[in-house]
Amino acid sequence: MDHDKSTIEELKTRLSPEQYAVCFGGQTEPPFSGRYHDSKEDGTYVCACCSSELFASDAKFDSGTGWPSFSDPAKAGNVACNEDSSLGMLRTEVCCSVCGAHLGHVFDDGPAPSGMRYCINSASLNLRRTQPQ
Repeated sequence: MDHDKSTIEELKTRLSPEQYAVCFGGQTEPPFSGRYHDSKEDGTYVCACCSSELFASDAKFDSGTGWPSFSDPAKAGNVACNEDSSLGMLRTEVCCSVCGAHLGHVFDDGPAPSGMRYCINSASLNLRRTQPQ
């Protein structure tokens, strides 16, 4: 997704260098280093760049990989999947369909019923916590 120069400059000032490198440089944070890899808080994970709803905490599971993993998106229309042949292998990249930010990759080794594992970088997410009733 193309961004105009003012949007790019705004994102560079609002995001940390790691967030920008992950979201718009396609980088991957080291495993077990992200703030959400072992979070058990309730809420909705949103795009760090545009705040679009991406994943619900009740779809999060411990995959043992060191990255937050989800069985399915909260709003399927906000998540796009693209073929990724980097690193000499064929994978499926997951991006925010609203702003184009790189989120991570999806694999077909997740839990039932979806069987999917959306392996997502913490740097591309913010947690919108559920408010206590």
